[in-house]
Amino acid sequence: MRGYLLAAMVCVGGMQAGCGGVYYAVSVNAAEARLEQARAMGAESAAPYEYYYAKEHLREAHLHAAEASYGDAATYAETAETYAQKAIDLVQASKRGEGDQ
Repeated sequence: MRGYLLAAMVCVGGMQAGCGGVYYAVSVNAAEARLEQARAMGAESAAPYEYYYAKEHLREAHLHAAEASYGDAATYAETAETYAQKAIDLVQASKRGEGDQ
């Protein structure tokens, strides 16, 4: 009985390790797409803090993924996506403000 329990724990642990890479991949792809959208909208100059903060977090996500630290990498990618979205929002707000004046 103890052998079956140990085997089950090893299998579950192996599956969890594999899921980290998948979750990271989804997170980093979303962050990359959002950052590219922000860049295309001109966030480098219109919202530089948010844009470069997102860009550096994405770079850090890639570094952690290269070390197989997928949980940390996914966290950095999520932060990158959040700040890229903030940059997009600022650019859009700036464009709406320009149209009103």
